[in-house]
Amino acid sequence: MKERIKKVVFEYLPGFVLGVITAISISVIAATYFPSKDVTYDNTASGLESTNVQGAIDELYGVCFPPKAGDQIIEDQPLEKDPYECRYFFTGANPNNYVTFNGEKAGWRIISVGCDGTIKIMKTTNINTSNSLAWDSSNSNNWARPASLNTYLNGTYLNSLSSEAQGQIVASDYSIGAVTSNNNNISSQVTAENSKKWKGKIALPTLSEYLRTNSNVNCKTYQLYDSNYTCRNTTWMYDSNVAWWTLSPFYNSRYVFFVLTNVHAGGFGNGATNLTGRVVKPAITLSSEVQITGGDGSQSNPYTLG
Repeated sequence: MKERIKKVVFEYLPGFVLGVITAISISVIAATYFPSKDVTYDNTASGLESTNVQGAIDELYGVCFPPKAGDQIIEDQPLEKDPYECRYFFTGANPNNYVTFNGEKAGWRIISVGCDGTIKIMKTTNINTSNSLAWDSSNSNNWARPASLNTYLNGTYLNSLSSEAQGQIVASDYSIGAVTSNNNNISSQVTAENSKKWKGKIALPTLSEYLRTNSNVNCKTYQLYDSNYTCRNTTWMYDSNVAWWTLSPFYNSRYVFFVLTNVHAGGFGNGATNLTGRVVKPAITLSSEVQITGGDGSQSNPYTLG
């Protein structure tokens, strides 16, 4: 990713922009005398993915690439561009995606960087240490109802964070649509999750986010993951010690998906939401105004925010 961006910015951008300006000028003149035509260009040399002028302009000016906050991270990191949403995911077994947030050094890891400059992070440790938190004590999987864990995270837990940390959080649209087990189409799964949204400050990672952080292409769907017993080795989200709740409901109205431990190779289970023994790892979206001010993302030298 680093080399590709540098290639676009430093080698091809001046000539490409000149070409775009020229193409647009010609199209304006031609429009006076000829019927309207879509303008295209050869993107082979540009290093861009778009095959039309407007798409290329969008790419260059941040519609398809993260703006400043994201650039500070992806400059030196192998982020993977998501084909389903305008986001870049940290993938693999142990990428340098640690960040200090709420004064907790390396206590959080970056899930993805959005094209709007927001940064989505998740806590590395369990906040349900007393095993008292259910996903929903009334045994409903409707997060927006609100679920009891939703109320706790966006009330008691949010208020426990430092004032600086609270100021860095932005209310965001979280995907809470239900998905079916054994879904073998990640695009359909993302669509299903996105079919219902809840806007708030703190939630949980989704099932598809867990899949999309895997660097193995054979592990990026539910069915492929559960049939590939090495999948747990190629995602940093897998935790060999604990089973943790996701935000994604099962189509049964009382069940929610969770990520298993060693059983079934770190695959998925679904359980009643009133169970209290599952691990809770909050997910938070940081404002696009938040900047990376130090660190390299490693656990010993995590990113710092400002």
